[in-house]
Amino acid sequence: MNFSHRAGPALVAALTVVLGAAAVVVAATELLRRQAALARRRIGKALGEEALDADRVWRTRYGGPPLDLLVLGDSVAAGLGAERRKDTLGARIARGLAKRLHRPVRLRVAAVVGAESSMLAAQLDSLERGYRPHAAVVVVGGNDVTHRVPVAESVGHLVAAVDRLHGLGCAVVVGTCPDLGALRPVPQPLRALGARASRQLAAAQVVAVRGAGAYPVSLADVVGPFFVDHPQEAFSLDRFHPSALGYRRTAKALVPWVLHALGEDDDVPPGPGTEVP
Repeated sequence: MNFSHRAGPALVAALTVVLGAAAVVVAATELLRRQAALARRRIGKALGEEALDADRVWRTRYGGPPLDLLVLGDSVAAGLGAERRKDTLGARIARGLAKRLHRPVRLRVAAVVGAESSMLAAQLDSLERGYRPHAAVVVVGGNDVTHRVPVAESVGHLVAAVDRLHGLGCAVVVGTCPDLGALRPVPQPLRALGARASRQLAAAQVVAVRGAGAYPVSLADVVGPFFVDHPQEAFSLDRFHPSALGYRRTAKALVPWVLHALGEDDDVPPGPGTEVP
């Protein structure tokens, strides 16, 4: 192949730029790989893989038929990090609903530690035949981000789960993907990339969930600042999952929307991503 005297130097310069950019990409990829491994070592397996079993009827002293509450999703939905079952997310929501309704709440947690949105279908399949909850809360998305699941694919699984829940005749509230930028054990720039990816997924979840007729609650907006500003209090031993106080704050943000979804209360707090569909 022949090159003119003019084309030769220009081509060499172009190739130099391309190769230089490729080297930067390779170096950046290796940096992120090492940071991901470091984050896994820092977070570790201090809490194990099983959350406390909080399935029971809460606040039986109120009497009357219980309201059935279902919780689906990942380790946050399962309550990993809580040291007492009453401090898990599901129990916190159940207790909050019972207090407001003066009615016992029967909790069923089908959430699984490590679950992605694609696993919501299996969680629904695990329910007893004939089970029809009055309300369902779904919290999912963090593992989709860390496993680099495409946003459209992740949201598609979430909407399918919302549709199935509506088919059971229950009200649905979705706590969107938390802000992964709050995770201090994850070094920069990996943390910044996680923050951006988690917010992109959360924004897509808000639009999709609202379009499906459910109620999205942007956890990054309504409780994210607390986790960023008070990491010692908000996170549990592994500095990744919420503590009892972290779950309390998260449940406090979700309970008004569950009541609203049930038609029990029109007074819901305003905020980004929490508009009525």
